[in-house]
Amino acid sequence: MNQPPETIYTDKPRVKCDGATDIRGGAALGHPRVWLEIDEKGYVECGYCDRRFVLEGGPAHDVTGAPPEGTA
Repeated sequence: MNQPPETIYTDKPRVKCDGATDIRGGAALGHPRVWLEIDEKGYVECGYCDRRFVLEGGPAHDVTGAPPEGTA
């Protein structure tokens, strides 16, 4: 069974991801750092690790934890 992507809520429309933010030892255990821009959908997913960054208060921000509309 597929695990849902990790969801990170942010208040900034531009985010960085290295896949190892929460891993002790840092980025050497993740992937190359990439900068991502949240668009009108209100979220963006990292192409390396599938983390989903959701803009707080944006169209994809759902406090129930449901996936953004059209992605299920």
